[in-house]
Amino acid sequence: MNKKSSCADPFEADALSVNEARKKIIDTLKPVTNIEKLALRSCLNRYLSDDIISPIDVPSHVNSAMDGYALAGNDLPNNKAKDYKIVGTSFAGKPSTENYKLGQVTRIMTGGVMPVGTDTVIMQEQVELINETTVRINPIHKIGQNVRQAGEDIAKGSTVLAKGRQITPADLGIIASFGLSELCVFRKPRVAFFSTGDELRSIGETLSEGDIYDSNRYTLFGMLKKLDVEILDMGVIADDRASIRNAFITASEMADFVITSGGVSVGEADYIKPTLKALGDSHFWKIRMKPGRPLTFGTLNKTTSPAWFFGLPGNPVAVMVTFMQFVQPALRYFASGEFNPPITLQARCSSKLYKRAGRTEFQRGIFKQRLDGTLSVERTGKQGSGILTSMSIANCFILLPEKSTGYDINDLVEIQVF
Repeated sequence: MNKKSSCADPFEADALSVNEARKKIIDTLKPVTNIEKLALRSCLNRYLSDDIISPIDVPSHVNSAMDGYALAGNDLPNNKAKDYKIVGTSFAGKPSTENYKLGQVTRIMTGGVMPVGTDTVIMQEQVELINETTVRINPIHKIGQNVRQAGEDIAKGSTVLAKGRQITPADLGIIASFGLSELCVFRKPRVAFFSTGDELRSIGETLSEGDIYDSNRYTLFGMLKKLDVEILDMGVIADDRASIRNAFITASEMADFVITSGGVSVGEADYIKPTLKALGDSHFWKIRMKPGRPLTFGTLNKTTSPAWFFGLPGNPVAVMVTFMQFVQPALRYFASGEFNPPITLQARCSSKLYKRAGRTEFQRGIFKQRLDGTLSVERTGKQGSGILTSMSIANCFILLPEKSTGYDINDLVEIQVF
């Protein structure tokens, strides 16, 4: 006799592992191809649609890395101090016009163009000023010191930033140093989301017995806002087939991704799965993880291009965990064409951790750096999937792999920093 699986089962043959689910999602998605040309300042956090090739050398000329005195390296003193005549000054943006000769130095400022015939700079703190026109230099210096070569940072024609890179503040500065005022970037992903549940009420409505305010939409909004996507909040949709079907159709016509919270388990009033089956394809709906086991991923068919669907669980913590582990990397892959798995660190347990084998757990933790430089981590307390404060006070997930049965205090564990 076949036994139906339940949330309490330690292992489910038809449930995917976390890594299998991630791979399934990435293999199914097709990254965006639409491109926008934007002013440079509007490109922060956007993804490059083309490689950035440097049109110039950076720096564009050989220049001084220090305030000091420029001279020819082969004219440095050998065995004893030597006096030099000061001829001219080279400022950043205002080179010296004096003709350099041996036995002379040119006063030079940081960024100043090196005078023709010079290749070495002596820091001003390392010379002795004899008078207004003479300095004395000791024999302790090397040819070529304190000089930045043209193209030392970026060579003309080199690929500086690759297609798919998310643009950072430093990238804006690099691109500005080329004199570029506009960039081509991929358009933002469009995301529609709504909650389902007859018990849910929007903020401002009066609660009746058994009602609760819909917090998940605000959590989802916050996480989506941090990802710099176009957001369409469709509110709370009633638990009936017609309303959910209409919401699916409307959302899939306007967005690349449709996200719901609640209604993805097997209750009598859960219509997400049958509606998805009627309008598209379901790729999986269970993952061997806690919290977040009932996660649905599918495709909604459209005449032009598909919309990808994530049906998140209804519990607040499970919403955040599944979003961070699956939806967030999916959105970034769609926007950039690049998939980067979550980065993890190792820390010593300050709490005893319990779990059953057969599923990956994402317990909420607080990590700190010890005096010896190592990291320690402790649980945030109760780990129920409805306890949103466990996410609010946490700064990381403690990752407990499928085969693990728990950890003792001072054991090494993996953490995923928020």
